Amino acid sequence: MSLFQLPEDVLYLVLSFLDCRSLCRLAQVCRRSQQFTYRDAVWRRIAKDFINTGMTRLGLDLYPGIPLKDRVKVSQNWSRGVCRKDVLLKWKIKDGKIIVHDRKSAESVAFYAHEQEVNCIDCKGDLIISGSRDRTAKLWALTPKPFGRRLHTMPTDDRVWSVAISPSLCTFVTGTACCEDFDPLRIWDTERCHLVSCLGSGFRRGAGVLDIVYESPFQLLTCGYDTFIRYWDLRVCSSKCVMEWEEPHDSALYCIKTDKNHMIASGSSYYGVVRLWDKRQTRCLQMFQLTSTTSSPVYSLCFNTTHLYAALSSALCSLDFRTSGFRPRR
Repeated sequence: MSLFQLPEDVLYLVLSFLDCRSLCRLAQVCRRSQQFTYRDAVWRRIAKDFINTGMTRLGLDLYPGIPLKDRVKVSQNWSRGVCRKDVLLKWKIKDGKIIVHDRKSAESVAFYAHEQEVNCIDCKGDLIISGSRDRTAKLWALTPKPFGRRLHTMPTDDRVWSVAISPSLCTFVTGTACCEDFDPLRIWDTERCHLVSCLGSGFRRGAGVLDIVYESPFQLLTCGYDTFIRYWDLRVCSSKCVMEWEEPHDSALYCIKTDKNHMIASGSSYYGVVRLWDKRQTRCLQMFQLTSTTSSPVYSLCFNTTHLYAALSSALCSLDFRTSGFRPRR
């Protein structure tokens, strides 16, 4: 009697003792094992441990913090999740609720953070920054007791699309929709939450900032609806970026990632287009179209020297640079 002649409930119980590597090896045994191990139920336990937490290989992060949209089967109610070593944060699309989950004690605390939906969160050290459609950014203390203690509220005068805390923890940046007469990029002091300065000037109306990534306490990258990636060095000048790259097909840029050296990856708003950029060049280095059937933005991505992972509206696509091929994972 072969393994796959067992009743399915017994098979699920047997496979529940396998880790992800063992399941992948089992899927390569035969067609029958592949069909069974590809089922969502087999991976549900492992997915709960890994989703939005960052799978690693050789010490390098591979998977991004996946911003789950309301169409994603994995979660129909939650918008996004981010994770650090011991704490998982999730936030709701509609009701402004944030969940703080302590992975060590399995303790979860839910609190209503904003009056409208939460668009973005960043977490570093013992600080959480949240941004919302209600035109505020809020600073929270991530301390063991109590979770989610609010420290400050900053009126931003516009909808907040992105936030990022500096690696030094002394400042944070908010990116807004640029629908009002205010610069969309602002730097705030984390201790007093006073406005320190604005980045750039002369942004055209609607040039909302959708993603912000720090490379160092003084260097950061931004992207958004105006189709530009901008590189800022606060030691040089805060009124003008030091470099910029334009998306050649005039698509909004939903996300960016950097290797903190020469390479940048960007995710576009149509057909899962990912572009690789070299800071030493002005043009795109390479382009990958991850889907041709649905016009999905790339909501989040992550890459290293061998792989790139991109989260679309209903799939996580993995791309192997060594073979120039990609595989959608639904």
